[in-house]
Formats: sequence, C-alpha cells, structure tokens
Amino acid sequence: MQRRLLITSLSMGLFAGAVTTTALAAMSPLEQQLKDLESFQVIAHRGASGHAPESTMAAYELAREWDVDYLELDAQITADGEVVVFHDDAIDRTSDGEGAINDYTLEELKALDTGTWFNEENPDSADTAFEGAQMLTLEEVFERFGHDARYYIETKSPQLNPGLEEALVETLEEYDMVEEGRVLVQSFEQDSLLKVHELNADVPLIQLVWYYPSEEDNSRLVEWTGVTPGPEEITDEDFQAVADYAVGIGTNFIYEGEEVIDADFIRQANENGLPVHVYTINETEEMERLMEMGVNGLFTNYPDRLLELVE
Repeated sequence: MQRRLLITSLSMGLFAGAVTTTALAAMSPLEQQLKDLESFQVIAHRGASGHAPESTMAAYELAREWDVDYLELDAQITADGEVVVFHDDAIDRTSDGEGAINDYTLEELKALDTGTWFNEENPDSADTAFEGAQMLTLEEVFERFGHDARYYIETKSPQLNPGLEEALVETLEEYDMVEEGRVLVQSFEQDSLLKVHELNADVPLIQLVWYYPSEEDNSRLVEWTGVTPGPEEITDEDFQAVADYAVGIGTNFIYEGEEVIDADFIRQANENGLPVHVYTINETEEMERLMEMGVNGLFTNYPDRLLELVE
C-alpha cells in the first residue's frame, strides 16, 4: 500500500473551492495542504509519545525523523499569556509539579521536569536524556521545525484558557504557518473553532467529536458536546453544517470496547467533503481495520507502526 494512497472515496468536489480548476495554474501552499488531505495522513499524537515523553522536543524530533505528515500538539496558555504545548489541565501527571497549568507563569513552568515520569512508567523505553525535559512553548516548536513540518494543533480546554485563540492565531501569523500550509487547528469546542475562524478565516479547522452511549438509552450513541447527532442518526445536512467551517472531522473509534463509527460514517463524511481522522490508534490490528474501512488518517503514539503499514 503506497504511503500517499489517494482516498478514492472522497467526492470529486472535495475542497473544490480551495483548489484551482486550471490545471496549469500552480496551487498555493495552503491549497496544496488541503489537496494533500485527500491522501492518508500519519499524525504523531503529542509526537512519537509511545517512545519518548509526550509533548517534549524528544518526542517531536523522533516523529520528524520518521517523516510523519503532522506533529500533533495541544495548546494552552500560561498565567502570563504565553502559549505552551501541554495536554492536561493539571501538570501533575507528566511533571514534578502540581496544580492547574494556567496558575503558573512560563518561567515557573520551565523549571519543571516533564521527562523523568516517562522513564519511571516506561522502563523499556527509558533514556536518561529525557530527564529534565522542559515544557515547550509553541514558538519553540516552530523555531525548531519551521516550515519543514506540518502541525495539528488543538485548542485545549478553551474555557480554562481565556485568550488562547487570539494568542494562537497571532503566533501562527507571526510564523506564516497558515499561508504556508503548515497548520490545522482542531477542537472539541465548536465555539473555539469559530473564534479562530473569525480571527483568520484561512486557518483550516478540524471538528473533534467523541461518541459514546447515551445515559438514557445505552443503545443510542450521542456526541459529547452535541455538535452532531450520533453516528447512526447523522445526516448529510449534519455533515454539511460542520463543512461550513471545518475541513475535516476527528473522531474516536472505540468506546469501552465497542466500535462507534463504521465505513458508512467515513463514506458519508467524505461525500460531504470531510476527511475523517481517528484518534488515538496504537495497535496494528486497529490501524489495519480502520484503513480497510477507508479512514483518511490516524492519530497514533506509535507512528513507526503506522508507517510500516502505509509505506
């Protein structure tokens, strides 16, 4: 299976508004990025986080060495307004600190060790070089990889990060990441995506969804934030409502051992111009199954495993 396998199930009109109709005309970098989403995407979840501490330079450098399509990261904002790359709302799990990340200044966060925990929990992958790893700013990631990489950035917990969208878009524009076709911005919160769109309408957006059984009726799936109906009830109109502002959907595949999406969901999304990227898939068997179902990309902590399948 070729690395750049074209997803033939996408409709002929996918991203037609973004891609020029004149064959001889050169596409802009942003148009090329949207065109590339028609091919299968390998997305390194918090970097190669199965092999190195998540969201650290070591994890991102390893993912880049493997030539993944996107480096995935979470953006949050510090007490003094700096955009940092960190997943959890609290710093306890992956650092030697404790408490809410937003209560700390960048200088205080930089003093934390965000690598040693990985060695303790993953002795088979431990490396003394991970010890003392510092929390990264978004600017540091951009300075390190520049336009040689593409970035898949989540606006994390927007309600806890006031001003995040403004600071994020300002940083993207400062480094020319949008016009150079280097970034996707994702969120579970539709309002956060719409705010990004208001700030810069060219930023390509991905609507994240999370499907699980309804508490009232376990046989019926619902979406966490209500941005769409459940997969069994979703219509073309529902997909089109997402396509009005987003260029793709990111979804879970399994909830408590049960599959929540199928090939029909992926096909219907594609027919409405929305690639489907599934998170977070680490086992080869699930990777293969989803690829057979026609998924357009996978988030994974082990991009090396996925690359073996698609190359």
